[in-house]
This record gives sequence, C-alpha cells and structure tokens, in this order.
Amino acid sequence: MGDSAAAPRRAVYFVSDGTAITAETLGSALLVSFPSVPLDRHTIPFVDTPEAAAEAVATIAATATDRARSDAPPLVFTTIRDLAIRQRVAAAPAIVIDLLGGHLREVEAALGVSAQPGRGTVHSLGDLDRYHERMWAIEYAIEHDDGQSLRALDRAQVILIAPSRCGKTPTSMYLALQHGVVVANYPLTDDDLTADPTGALLPAPLRAQAARLFGLTANPQRLSQVRSARRPDSVYASVAQCTREVRWAEGLYRQHGIPHLDSTDRSVEEMAAVILAAMRRRITPSEGAER
Repeated sequence: MGDSAAAPRRAVYFVSDGTAITAETLGSALLVSFPSVPLDRHTIPFVDTPEAAAEAVATIAATATDRARSDAPPLVFTTIRDLAIRQRVAAAPAIVIDLLGGHLREVEAALGVSAQPGRGTVHSLGDLDRYHERMWAIEYAIEHDDGQSLRALDRAQVILIAPSRCGKTPTSMYLALQHGVVVANYPLTDDDLTADPTGALLPAPLRAQAARLFGLTANPQRLSQVRSARRPDSVYASVAQCTREVRWAEGLYRQHGIPHLDSTDRSVEEMAAVILAAMRRRITPSEGAER
C-alpha cells in the first residue's frame, strides 16, 4: 500500500431517493475500516426523479473532472429503489456502490413478492406509529438535554450521565433518531464532585433512576482539547480539571454499578450499539411509547 500521507483526498457521495440517512449510515460503516484515506463527504438526498438523477450525475461528474489528475475517482454509495433512476446514477463517472440493489433481489426471493418502485413511504399504521414514537423520542431528548428538564424523567429508557463534553448530546440524539429510544442526559458537574468527593451518592435527581443510568467517560487529555475549543485557557478546559472530573465520574460509576464506556475513540454509532446492548433488559420496543 502507498504512503497514506501522500494519498489524495477522495470524494465520497451518499445518494438516495430519501433523506440519505441510510446511505450515509451504511456507507460510513464500510468506510470506517479505512481510516488512513482522507475523504471529502457529500450528501445528495431526494434523487427520486430523472431530473434529480441527471443533476446528481452532473455534480459527481464535475468532481470527477476536477480530480482526474489525481487518479482518485469519486466513490458513490446509493440507496435508490427505482431501477431506472438507479441506472441513471450508476452511469456517473465514478465508482458506484449500490447498497440496495442486490439486497432487494434477495428480499424479493425470500418474501416471494416483487419490490415496488419509487421512494419508500409509510405504508401501514405500524410504520406510522413507529414514526410518531421516534418524533416523540427526539422531542424528549431535546427537552432533557444536559439536565435542562427533569420533567417525566421516569419515562426515559436511558439516562446518559457524564462530565461535560464527553458526548452525551450527540449520542442521545442518535439513539432517539435512529432507534426511537427515549433518552435523557444529565451532566456530572464540578459542583457534584465538590458536594460529594467520594462519589458515594448519586446526584439527587438521579437517585430514583439508577437502573436507567449509563455513564460516559473520556481520555482527560483529549477531553481537555475538546473543551479548549469551547473555552480556551480556562480551568474548565485544563488537563488537571478534566482528569479530576473523569476520575471522579469513573469512581461514581464503579460504586453504583453503572455501566459505562470511554467515548474518546468511538463513533456515535458504536456508542449507541454498546449502550443498547448493555441496557437491553431495560429497553424494549414498547417502552417509552406513552406520551
């Protein structure tokens, strides 16, 4: 393999007849295995007409022309259901990876029913109910972000706790959006540490919710870098303060048997998977649906 430092940046497109969330998720899951390749990512959603397909191909072609000398054609991940539109996009001057085509044929064979062309739609009451559950989960996550609200905290399926900037908010939103999980997140602050330096007591709002808690932690040096981007040259961002808070949080988790993970080098998708696995007995598809 060549020197990764000399590798050209590779243009990557996620193209879909819907929001492109699936294309991004599946494509990114494949790309994570190639961390040495520098990427320029682009998303093209709602490619559900011949005109939209032609526009997407033109956009990709422009990138291909710009990068012709680098010998690194664009990489395109698609999730398009309509065969004619898929074929139009497949004609782009790029390496096109169809994430649905082959799998659709496998599902057709398994179900004995032909896939219907066109963009996916809500086709049953069950799907509509699931959609509303996810929307409510997102609203709940927004309201309960960073301890802003303690209302109906007992409805949360998971309560993420961690020192500031350990990844509570993006993980909460991903769990709500992708999995419909009802999530609150609560910050462990320096005030909590000062009030109970031994970690013997959970913060008062959390004491009745111990079974729902999941903790996040981080490498203190990395956490200091993240905090410095927000508040440079502050005590809050110092390595000493970050170390103090992280060690205290880890002690709190151990004392109270709270499952936890280090978020330093993990993607939000990976963290969500670990949290779901750890909390599986608590999280069920029917929980959190009451509004």
